[in-house]
Amino acid sequence: MRVVALISGGKDSCYSMHLCKQHGHDVVALANLLPEESAPDELDSFCFQTVGHQLVGAYSACMGLPLFRKHISGTSALQDLGYSPTDGDEVEDLYQLLAYVKESMPGIQAVASGAIASDYQRLRVENVCSRLNLVSLAYLWHQPQRLLLRSQQRPPCLSG
Repeated sequence: MRVVALISGGKDSCYSMHLCKQHGHDVVALANLLPEESAPDELDSFCFQTVGHQLVGAYSACMGLPLFRKHISGTSALQDLGYSPTDGDEVEDLYQLLAYVKESMPGIQAVASGAIASDYQRLRVENVCSRLNLVSLAYLWHQPQRLLLRSQQRPPCLSG
């Protein structure tokens, strides 16, 4: 499948891209939600990691992939575990970002995320994917932390 990878600048989203390639998928674009320019680097977000967002441009340059970005204007308006579209919620920023990616790159079929243990985060990504007719890929989901750390410590591999 042709995949857009949600990246935060952290190790988990980067490793998620690696696992997508290992599973035979083609990561063709990167997507990132970042704080408004006047906001601190790390937002008080229930769903999105923003610390490290300054690095994602380098990912795009190194990988030769287009990078789609959107400022987070919403808040964690709906804090229940289940999610339904809610005006002013930060999840709608993700929806708008991925809708734009899908419009710009019509062959996109799936979204990769680095979600590991948060049902709150996973369910929101799945909600957005479902609304956009995209498959959610979460290869790190419920993987034991020790296993993930060990596998991320292995020597880097060349992709391509």
